[in-house]
Amino acid sequence: MRDETGQVAGQALAWLAQKWHAAAVELGVTGVLAVRLVGDAKMCELHQRHCQDEMTTDVLTFDLRQPVPGAGNPLRLVIETDVIVCVDEAQRQAAARGYSVEREILLYGVHGILHCCGFDDHSDDDFAAMHAREDEVLVAIGVGPTFAGPAQPTQDVSR
Repeated sequence: MRDETGQVAGQALAWLAQKWHAAAVELGVTGVLAVRLVGDAKMCELHQRHCQDEMTTDVLTFDLRQPVPGAGNPLRLVIETDVIVCVDEAQRQAAARGYSVEREILLYGVHGILHCCGFDDHSDDDFAAMHAREDEVLVAIGVGPTFAGPAQPTQDVSR
């Protein structure tokens, strides 16, 4: 994990890494999850370059697996993923929802893992299913639902 913003403390980075590992175990996946924490300016640049959208966004996911010729769809239980997380957007969303920025950043990483497990969020039904699964995973790893509904008490990183 690389924090280009310098805004996330070492203890929080360790907590995030541990929780993302727990989420992967919960989902039955192995592999590599590389997370890069950036600010709005960098996220706008990356969002424009990869999605032709000039606005900032919360998370970008890059599935780096190469399909195996003749193997059909790649195995979804082994990931090789780069996830870019916008700390500025996480701060805005966390403040609006009433919980820590670390919890929002955690949500974004879980979102990236789910993308590589075959989830998508482009249709209304897929959006609902993906975010429901995020909350199921976050409950299972002891954090509590984060995307849907009001904030719940959690084991956020103490400051």
